Amino acid sequence: MNKKLKFIELMAADTPFYQLFEHLPGISFFAKNRNFEIVCANSSFLERVGVRSESEVIGKTDYELFPKSLAEHFREDDDWVLTHGKPKLHIVELFVNPDGLPGWYLTNKLPVRDKQGNILGLMGTAQNYQYDRKFIQPYLQIEPAIHYIREHFRDSISIKDVASMAKMSIRQLERRFNETLKMSPREFITKLRIKTACELLTRGEEPILNIAVSLGFYDQSSFTLQFRQHMGVTPLQYRKEHQSNGVPDSDS
Repeated sequence: MNKKLKFIELMAADTPFYQLFEHLPGISFFAKNRNFEIVCANSSFLERVGVRSESEVIGKTDYELFPKSLAEHFREDDDWVLTHGKPKLHIVELFVNPDGLPGWYLTNKLPVRDKQGNILGLMGTAQNYQYDRKFIQPYLQIEPAIHYIREHFRDSISIKDVASMAKMSIRQLERRFNETLKMSPREFITKLRIKTACELLTRGEEPILNIAVSLGFYDQSSFTLQFRQHMGVTPLQYRKEHQSNGVPDSDS
């Protein structure tokens, strides 16, 4: 047994190791079990969710602490870490800071294992970009484009218009999106439309054709094709799986 493993083996089970993060300015620390429930958190995390005591978040999931759209995004990353057993590092995401204003955060998530190597859950940190601009700088360069897309993704959006808003050529825009987000601007638009479609399919009874058209898809067939490619099921199947009562609708 190497020295690191021996040290961990000798550590008392109730050692509050995460209290170290109380002395690192601007860093929120959290840990969750396999049920995605919070099992520990530092004061910076508590401040982000608007509570004073750690006991107020223990046993709660992101869906009880954050807006649904944010919780779904966090759950997607958590599930990836638990499924693959690998860290998910330098996740840059828009989040609401303690003042209630939107800001960019840098998040890292790592799996937590027991002595046999089984995954118990995950732990992570979230840090406001002002403490580490070198990671966030590429995202700030394309932020005008991201903002424009978020405002207009329901329309027949033009990549030329997006590039113009970001004061870039189309080629520059494509390159920076691929370098920063690992996807093209068009793929980003599609993912945003699919994510919004998931929300609409889950919470309402609007016909699928109407949802498709409202999100800028040419017709229901093209929407269904794109949705299946991203989600693995058709929009109708997704709706039935995520609503207590299936809503009659046509599927293609």
